[in-house]
This record gives sequence, structure tokens and C-alpha cells, in this order.
Amino acid sequence: MKPTLLILAAGMGSRYGGLKQLDEVGQAGETIMDYSIYDALKAGFGKVVFVIRRDFEAEFKEKIASRWEGKAEVGFAFQDMDAFVPKVDGQVERAKPWGTGHAVLVAKSVVEEPFVAINADDYYGYSGFKKMADFLTSDCKPTHYGMVGYVLKNTLSENGAVSRGVCSMDENYQLQTVTECTGIEQTPDGVFYNAENGEKAPLDSQSLVSMNLWGFHPHIFKLLQEEFDAFVAANAGSPKAEFYISSFANHLINTGTATFSVLPNDEKWYGVTYREDKETVEQAFAEMTKAGKYPSPLWK
Repeated sequence: MKPTLLILAAGMGSRYGGLKQLDEVGQAGETIMDYSIYDALKAGFGKVVFVIRRDFEAEFKEKIASRWEGKAEVGFAFQDMDAFVPKVDGQVERAKPWGTGHAVLVAKSVVEEPFVAINADDYYGYSGFKKMADFLTSDCKPTHYGMVGYVLKNTLSENGAVSRGVCSMDENYQLQTVTECTGIEQTPDGVFYNAENGEKAPLDSQSLVSMNLWGFHPHIFKLLQEEFDAFVAANAGSPKAEFYISSFANHLINTGTATFSVLPNDEKWYGVTYREDKETVEQAFAEMTKAGKYPSPLWK
């Protein structure tokens, strides 16, 4: 059974200023997720499941899903505000769903095989998907998962600060912690982030970071639901609390519930954190297409 590609595409795009999941960056109108689908299918994935919001379901199916039907099995999951959310006392109304961990959880009724979860608006490259496909088909177990780690310097934006999950590993590349660092920027003196004391602190530019390319066994859904239920109970009164995949991974590691292999990858990341990033991304895909890495259009 081939693994599944789960694309988290329900985000609001607040910093970007629009629905960046559907923004065209390729010469034939491709979105970033089209490149991820192309690379994943080439790497050995056999099914694509989109996690979206119902308010852009029709537009999404017409613009994206229709391109890949016939080339792969296509499914949908909806990150509704109350999907798989327990009812607890003191719950307040929320303006947006519960975060990336919740986005993965809502797919539990449509994903039954080992899968990789990715962001719709991040470009990961073929090698990351190939490493994950090999891991999911040979090494993934009910309580042993994987994550592709990217070199920090290859994931920065020229147009503003970014947030990254900085990985700590042992000598066998077993994940120990993922530390969420915010305000990360390249400066003439190196890479710095916003430390807890409010000051800028240095980061090793060669550090491996999480770009949310996680590989899971379907057993993860049981563990996700249990921890999400506890998270909602503890944060029901906080309308901005978010249940992150990285925090969930740390919990599994700290409790000895599961382990994670980090799969190093030195491919350059591209994304549109800021609207000014789009020109850089368009140029990169144009150059890769010209070099023969991608056909145009991708789905031809």
C-alpha cells in the first residue's frame, strides 16, 4: 500500500494578506502545493488528501483537485471549528480552528495508511518526499514516526522574520525536542531569533529545523485525539490557543509514548510567508522548469 500525502490547506494567511494556498506561482498557473503533489507522486505516494475549510471547498476542488484526479486517489477532510473537538465547560467562541495538530486530526476518517503531513504553502522539494516515502514504507511503526529536517539557512525569508521549530537530536538522529523559535532573521552578523528574555539571541545557521514535513503511522490519530481532548480541556477559555504538531511531538517524546527519526535534507525551501516572497518563488520555479526539473503544466 502506497503512503498518503496529507496537505494542510485550511490556513487563513493573515500575514500574507490573502488565501496563499491558491496563489499561482508557476508559469502555467501552478500553486506551491501542485509542486508538492507532483514531487510526492513521483517519490511513491499514491493518495492525496486535502484538509480545507468548507467556505472555499468549491473553488479548491475546481482549481486544484481537478488537476490531479485520475493521477492519484483524491480525498478531503474539513477543519471545521468543532470537528473532533470535545465539549467542555467554559468553552469560548473561536475565530479560527485549533492549529496544525487539529488539522491532522480531522483527517482520521479518510486516512488509513502511513502518511506524510505538509503545509500547503511550503515547497519541500523531491528529495524530502523521497526520503519520507522510503521511511513510511520500511521504518514507520505504530509508535515510531519521522520528520524531514531542513537546514535553517535554507529556510529563511529575505522579506521578514520567520518562525521555525529548531530540532535537537541524539547521535542517531533520533529527535529529542523541537523548540519553536520566533523572529528568526539573517543579519550581517549571523542568524538571530527572539529569545524569551526579549533580546535577540544567535542560532546556528546549520541547525536542522522542522518545516512541518511529518511522517506518521495511522495509529497517530488515537494518540492525537487523546492529547487534543486534554489540550481543549486545559485551554477552552483561550480563543487563540493552538494545538501544534511540534508540541504534540514533544509530548510523545517526553512521555516515552513514541519516537521520531529525523531525516536530514539540504534542499532549499521556498514559501510565501510574506507577499513580497512571491516574486522570489516565481523566479525559482521558472528556473527549475527551464532546467527540466518540472514539466509545464505539472499535470500534463
